[in-house]
Amino acid sequence: MCGIWALFGSDDCLSTQCTCAMKIAHRGPDAFRFENVNGFTNCCFGFHRLAIVDHLYGMQPLRIKKFPFLWLCYNGEIYNHLQLKEKFEFEYQTKVDGEILLHLYERFGVEKMVALLDGVFAFVLLDTANRKVFLGRDTFGVRPMFRMLTDDGFLAVCSEAKGLTEITHSMPRPPEVTPFPPGHFEVFTLKSSGKVESVQLGRFHSCTDEPKHAVHDSVRGLLSGFELETVKSNIRVLFENAVRKRLMAHRRIGCLLSGGLDSSLVAATLVKLAKEDELTYPVQTFAIGTEDSPDILAARKVAAHIGSEHHEVIFTPEEGIRAIQEVIYHLETYDITTVRASIGMYLVSKYIRKKTDSVVIFSGEGSDELTQGYIYFHKAPSPKAAAEESERLMKELYLFDVLRADRTTAAHGLELRVPFLDHRLCAYFLSLPEEMRVPKDGVEKHLLRESFKGLNLIPDDILWRRKEAFSDGLSSTKKSWFSYLQDHVEAEVNESQLEMAAKVFPHFPPKTKEGYHYRQVFEKYYPGRAVWLSHYWMPRWIKASDPSARTLSIYKPDKDK
Repeated sequence: MCGIWALFGSDDCLSTQCTCAMKIAHRGPDAFRFENVNGFTNCCFGFHRLAIVDHLYGMQPLRIKKFPFLWLCYNGEIYNHLQLKEKFEFEYQTKVDGEILLHLYERFGVEKMVALLDGVFAFVLLDTANRKVFLGRDTFGVRPMFRMLTDDGFLAVCSEAKGLTEITHSMPRPPEVTPFPPGHFEVFTLKSSGKVESVQLGRFHSCTDEPKHAVHDSVRGLLSGFELETVKSNIRVLFENAVRKRLMAHRRIGCLLSGGLDSSLVAATLVKLAKEDELTYPVQTFAIGTEDSPDILAARKVAAHIGSEHHEVIFTPEEGIRAIQEVIYHLETYDITTVRASIGMYLVSKYIRKKTDSVVIFSGEGSDELTQGYIYFHKAPSPKAAAEESERLMKELYLFDVLRADRTTAAHGLELRVPFLDHRLCAYFLSLPEEMRVPKDGVEKHLLRESFKGLNLIPDDILWRRKEAFSDGLSSTKKSWFSYLQDHVEAEVNESQLEMAAKVFPHFPPKTKEGYHYRQVFEKYYPGRAVWLSHYWMPRWIKASDPSARTLSIYKPDKDK
């Protein structure tokens, strides 16, 4: 996890512009570099480093003697870089996983390069010999990247939008700052002035497609056919492989643990594989909640079962409310469910950075979207509709859950790893018959639960624990977290303000006081940028005025099921 920033064809002095790069310094607390491009005095790279691999040669922009015309600035981890290095007999100059991009590009070109990468990434690659600039982002947008392109060809790129909003340019109106689309690459020609022209935007991978790098994968034991036992075995193999490949790190590994199905499976598998790999330290797990929250109690039980070094972060509603402003600043969104869920994740990440030496943090993000885990899937009109909704959610992860997970951890210089968003695991699960993936016997994620049944990997009652939204499970069953938030905004927003919401905020005018308050905070930091949110996250197929699962008529806590 790092922060990348680059300009091509700057209209202003680079020493002035580079102050904007410091807005993402939290993403890389270990080192910073700002470097002009030889021969293009108005082009430059900025890089904030979180050192995970190769402490000596890991600074960027990455350049190697073999290809002096290539400059690479990237944020991510390429899990198959050693397999590709061996397969194509590349000679590495560093131990940096990202070096594989330079070799693949030089031999195959950018389109095949990105298709062969198994990992999470956002990159800017400059080829001065051929006067080309390339951008690319991983399938699910686990690693963020934003771009700004003016009408006259000034290109600015940054890991977070906040690093682009105050860049100076010659246009009379501020140009759009937009998220770079996941699973895509873009090609620009570089003019002698340093300005660029976009000549190609292409998709290299979609979540439903078997990734092209699968032919070079070392995973073994997959069976053919859709018999239940075959499918369950394949899910276990692919999931364990997804966790194993993500052990690649020179810094301490930990895991977020809510006590729900997804994080418990990740934590248990992580502890198991860490023992097999003989890691020199125990895996730390981290739970957050109020004192009597269901998540704290469930996570405590899982940690005892798997033998992790467990940490509990107990927070009060007042502490959570005090964090709203800084959370929205880091998120760059005012989506209601995202803000709610982010506060707990932000506070636990703050604890990890201050109180422990864990830096690489595993999490269960992506499972709900992949395995139809949200409670509203019980109301899907058909398996086909449920499958289509699952794919839609996967493609929008970068706007919601993945955005939340990245920004709240990156705010404290942590690197997030998400095994459920492994390319092969996702492609396989989404290829299964639609009927196999829907909720069954009143239980969501039934197929995933069945796949780990009888293994004693996690306690049985956790394996079959009902879905709790993260922002709900961390609070008491007596009073939900969203209720505390709504009580707080009663004093912040009055009825007359809400009545005028459509005039004050014409783009997606807020309909509740809570939504109004989040929008106020967002506009304070990012005035006029409301279009960054294309739509609110809300349940489907059921009348819902609030995104919380606890407000739905079909919600049943475990004790009532």
